[in-house]
Amino acid sequence: MRVYAMRRMITAAALVAAMAHQVWGAGGEAAITTTTIAEQTGVAVTIYNSNLGLVKDLRVLHLSKGRSELRFMDVATAIIPASVHIRSLSDADGLNVLEQNYEYDLLSPQKLMDKYVGKEVKLYQKNPYSEREEVVTATLLSNNNNGPVYKIGNEITYGYPGRVIFPQLPESLIASPTLVWLLENDREKPHTVEATYLTNGINWRADYVMTLNERDDTADLGGWVTITNNSGATYRDAAVKLVAGDVNRVRDEVPPRAAGRAMLMEAAARAPQFREEGLLEYHMYTLQRPSTIKDNESKQISLLSAAGIPVRKELLLSGASYYYQEGYSGDIAKKQKVGVYIELDNREKNHLGMPLPKGTVRVYKKDGDASLQFVGEDAIDHTPKDEKVRIKLGEAFDVVADRKQTDWKKRASDSYEAAYEISIRNHKKEAVMVRVTEPVPGDWQVLNSSHDYIKADSGMLEYKVPVAADGETKLTYRVLMRY
Repeated sequence: MRVYAMRRMITAAALVAAMAHQVWGAGGEAAITTTTIAEQTGVAVTIYNSNLGLVKDLRVLHLSKGRSELRFMDVATAIIPASVHIRSLSDADGLNVLEQNYEYDLLSPQKLMDKYVGKEVKLYQKNPYSEREEVVTATLLSNNNNGPVYKIGNEITYGYPGRVIFPQLPESLIASPTLVWLLENDREKPHTVEATYLTNGINWRADYVMTLNERDDTADLGGWVTITNNSGATYRDAAVKLVAGDVNRVRDEVPPRAAGRAMLMEAAARAPQFREEGLLEYHMYTLQRPSTIKDNESKQISLLSAAGIPVRKELLLSGASYYYQEGYSGDIAKKQKVGVYIELDNREKNHLGMPLPKGTVRVYKKDGDASLQFVGEDAIDHTPKDEKVRIKLGEAFDVVADRKQTDWKKRASDSYEAAYEISIRNHKKEAVMVRVTEPVPGDWQVLNSSHDYIKADSGMLEYKVPVAADGETKLTYRVLMRY
């Protein structure tokens, strides 16, 4: 009976020891669980147009009960460590985080040599006569910019031509950046955990393609989202969301590593691929299908498509405030450029009406051979619905202007009277309308004018001047200013 009881006690002790070994390593350290992308069950990426991404990485983990160390691998190399958060979706109260660390001392030949300074390594050299590799045991004394220095036997040498063989990998060096958590686990069942972190190096922008019709009064517009991923991680079959808006950030992070890019363009679907919704004071666009975003890749996805949008072409001649500061006694500008603009209303009745993220609009038009030609591009800011979109295409070739001051008088200590003449010449085969804007300073009034005008605001005099085909129009006005 005593022998049987003794055996039961020994068996129970062995069982307790085995359980303790599962939870605690040698020396009483916490057991280590390593998870890679192989355990990933889902990933979601929210991308901001400020070189920032929010990653939500879901994995199913089998953790030891009690205290353990979780090594969470395959995360972005441009991660912002202070933003990391982990939680259990299966049992939030059953998994507590005691500590979290970010290990980024990555393995490289330079760091491997540095770790073995003062230690023994093996040097392999091929004998040119016997073609056999000779092995030499050496102590690495130093490793600097001039190359490693070895001690072989009782002699010191450098510039050794052989390759270096290390006995093992130092514990402090890792192959890829790793998140490390010290956890307290209260359950024996697996946990579905969500690791959330911000990363630099991932960005998106909007690119638009506009095609003008022959009369320049309607256009087709296609919008594309370009996602550029240099974050150091690949997001496979990710749920993708894009946030448009000026999100405030504290600029104290290390800039992301530079990397090459590979362009990939996805075919546009007929149905909208993104669902738009408001988010605080921003707008969010959710891709309605999973998409893989590879590291070092630029990916394009269709954002919108609209046809037959009414547009307005405008020729604009802009003045400058310094024209009104002093007397010039003649010419101010010769052959002044006239800007070419396209304007449209972002309204539902015009087949648009969705918030347009900031980006670049590239405009095309068919030539006489019905071949599309590039005619200009411009950047637009975030544009809410029901607002105007204005695009500068460039400068007119066949419409130019000369500007001169015909009179200048000082009427009082703070009052001036000035007269101007603007000659607009049109060398096109059709008549044009040129909008002229004059930024008159101070308190002013027009004394006389050759054309009708409007006071667009307190500091802007505005004209619309018709110019006949292959003709010239002269605009003259006199203004009294007080400033």
